[in-house]
Amino acid sequence: MPIETIFDQSFGDLFIIRIAGNIVAPSQMGSVEFAISKFKASLIVVLGHSNCGAISATIDECINKTHLSGSLHSITDRIKPSILPLIDSGLSDHELMHQAVEVNIVNSVKQLQNQSPIIKEAIENNKLEVIGANYSLKSGAVNFQT
Repeated sequence: MPIETIFDQSFGDLFIIRIAGNIVAPSQMGSVEFAISKFKASLIVVLGHSNCGAISATIDECINKTHLSGSLHSITDRIKPSILPLIDSGLSDHELMHQAVEVNIVNSVKQLQNQSPIIKEAIENNKLEVIGANYSLKSGAVNFQT
């Protein structure tokens, strides 16, 4: 689903960075900093979604010890800190997936808020807000985290 459609915006109205698992890697951090510096972005939304393939692959890797390519590891290794505490929690597969998506969104928001001086300064000066949201592929609803 195009992000512009989800948020009822026209093409070019949003600065969109797509990455599997909504991970925060250096290139994504740089892209966010660019959006803030160049385009004066005032809102960053980390938008995860239900049944995320990157989250599913990370869960599978953690539980079943599946082997992934090095490039896929560059994604799953950034997601694992969100998932590992949930693995032995006794959650059903569905609830594990849901919780893993939610926790990964929270962790990505925290990384953005805390790891970049540019982002920190914009937040401290009330010029930027970084929030998390979860898009339901089934219903089309976006649930914002509080």
